[in-house]
Amino acid sequence: MMVKPTTAELLQKTNNNRFGLVIATAKRARQIASGSEKLTDADEEAPVTIAANELAEGKVEIEK
Repeated sequence: MMVKPTTAELLQKTNNNRFGLVIATAKRARQIASGSEKLTDADEEAPVTIAANELAEGKVEIEK
């Protein structure tokens, strides 16, 4: 089973900053779990997966 988006793809969005990627994904996943509207059309239920898809699609930006 291939996981999409890959970690390598997501790291490109954070200039290879793993810490920033984890924090951004977790923060967005908490927002989704709390009832925020998802910004992607991906048919997923897990908040972390939805957050990762949103980051990969560029629908969520990581603040620096």
